Amino acid sequence: MKIVRTDRELETPLIDQTLISNGHTLTLLPDGVSESELAKELEDCDILLMCYTPITRTVLEKADRLKAIIKYGVGIDAIDIPAANEKGIIVVNIPEYAEETVAEGAFTLLIALAKKLTSLHHQMNCNQWAWPTQKWMGFDLAGKTLGIIGCGKIGKSMARMGGQGFRMKVLGYDPYQSHEVLAEQGIEKYDQLTDFLKACDFISVHAVLNSDTKHLLGKKEFSAMKETAIFVNTARGALIDELALLEALETGEIAGAGIDVFSQEPLNNINHPLRKLYAMDHVILLPHLTFYTKEAMERLEEEVLERCAEIVENRPVLIKSKDPRLQQQSHLKTTLSK
Repeated sequence: MKIVRTDRELETPLIDQTLISNGHTLTLLPDGVSESELAKELEDCDILLMCYTPITRTVLEKADRLKAIIKYGVGIDAIDIPAANEKGIIVVNIPEYAEETVAEGAFTLLIALAKKLTSLHHQMNCNQWAWPTQKWMGFDLAGKTLGIIGCGKIGKSMARMGGQGFRMKVLGYDPYQSHEVLAEQGIEKYDQLTDFLKACDFISVHAVLNSDTKHLLGKKEFSAMKETAIFVNTARGALIDELALLEALETGEIAGAGIDVFSQEPLNNINHPLRKLYAMDHVILLPHLTFYTKEAMERLEEEVLERCAEIVENRPVLIKSKDPRLQQQSHLKTTLSK
């Protein structure tokens, strides 16, 4: 089979070596590949592995041999799933490989901001010492209120870390989860987003990006937060109005932010709309890597190869995600005779 993997900058040596060893033709394409070049490569492609590259209707127009699109990751917002399904192409992701990993990453950002670790590290590097003045005073986590937006598996892991690990009060905002289910996880559910935001000392976003959640948080929501609030986003950049977040940080409406994800990636300090974030000492920026650990990548690569084997061997493709956009594909068949 011909298999195309986009976003080759994300190294997946086990996937690449295994597919080649099994006799498949593997084509690696870089981040930022043009729509026309990708479309050309897909004309005779059987399986597409993608991570960040947009898979549009135009890209799929002549992909008549394509049987499956495997997102080697979780988020599926970059894929035109209806266009794929219309051509009989099944779309699948790897939703469980980094649940604890991303929660750990989000909590790392939360702790670092509360304790001003990056600012203190910079101070030590530049001036060798810092005396205990108000500038360096951090916050305790115990007794504070942690708010979680999106209480799926990652959100629930975050709740456990905050509640059981640090004796924080945990609140949740998730219209798709019941009060009873969240209560079992030690999470007090709020039905109104503004009331939820007003009550939180720390806010961590773990929602799925879809048409209902895009720009879930904007100027109004950031204005509702405490001036001492710390905001963390390790989910998707487009869940928030990023310029509204930038304004909230500039004006002191919130105390700080830890950001791993951006609508426009990669971030840069030259012409990116969010370039001012680089100069803010109450902001920690990460390059969309909270998922990136040895263990998580091993799980990811192994599962991608399992999905590839199902397609090659003409077996049903396992869809682990509960996302309705993927679950509704149960009628699709992946046959090698396409």
